[in-house]
Amino acid sequence: MIKTGIVIPKGAVMPSAVISPYFLLLEANKYLAETGREPVFEVMILGSDETTALYNGIFTVRAHTHYADSPRQDLIVIPGFICDMEEPLAVNRELVEWLKVQYLERETELASLCTGAFLVAATGLANGRNCTTHWAFEAAFRARFPKVNLLAENIVTDDNGLYASAGAYSSLNLILYLVEKFCERETANWLSKVFQIDIDRSSQKPFAIFNQQRSHIDDPVTGVQEYIETHFREELSVQRLAERFAFSRRNLIRRFKEATGNTPIEYIQRVRIESAKRMLETTRKSVEEIIYESGYNDGKTFRAVFRKYTGLSPSIYRNRYGRF
Repeated sequence: MIKTGIVIPKGAVMPSAVISPYFLLLEANKYLAETGREPVFEVMILGSDETTALYNGIFTVRAHTHYADSPRQDLIVIPGFICDMEEPLAVNRELVEWLKVQYLERETELASLCTGAFLVAATGLANGRNCTTHWAFEAAFRARFPKVNLLAENIVTDDNGLYASAGAYSSLNLILYLVEKFCERETANWLSKVFQIDIDRSSQKPFAIFNQQRSHIDDPVTGVQEYIETHFREELSVQRLAERFAFSRRNLIRRFKEATGNTPIEYIQRVRIESAKRMLETTRKSVEEIIYESGYNDGKTFRAVFRKYTGLSPSIYRNRYGRF
């Protein structure tokens, strides 16, 4: 049996990130039993506080025991949060140290769901290893944990007993991955079909929404960002931006990258593609019109950049997310 503990950290934990893995792992056991095989997962809910209220007390989960009093687990699942990560990191320091001890001294594997990756990264165990988290927290994660190899596009990562998943309900894909790994593909396929989870999703790109990266204090760079966002339909180059804002080309690239995580060219591309996405979602404009209105003159270049940031062609994106 794979002894599996789903720990409830302190803070604004996503209720679904506790309930869904518990439910799916027990359903995997049920399917195995119904098909004449032994159950694989022995699942416990591990609390971190006297009360286990979630979502401002609307939901309550009864933990089997406090995590510090629990028997050794083979696998610990760490849910994510529905808030910024400053408070969860501050109030879960004891849990972070406990997770580190479980991995190093008790050979327990750790599986983080969504922003639960922040708690695993805070242990230092993920330094030099692959990890993922919700696309909206990419910049915050990279800034706080620069030694972690964040694969922000991935739905699931698996690196030497450290598992991670993308955000929100993409966490279910990690549960299917673990079921396949510790059971077999048949059981994971059954769960996928019965609970209608797309088992083959591998990229967050189609779901990502580009938001202007303003969580920095470099005011001149903010000025460049604002200019790009209002003039992206025009012909833009790094040299012209540098001259307009009194930077050297090299200094602009360096400071822009440090402040936003993107080079100026990448930022221009992302602003243009986000505009194209909105037009594909909300208008009947042809792809050719959208190419021009998002600042491109070359359809081949537009389609290559669009696929780079969304993982889809413009027509497939429109079919999936378009209003009409």
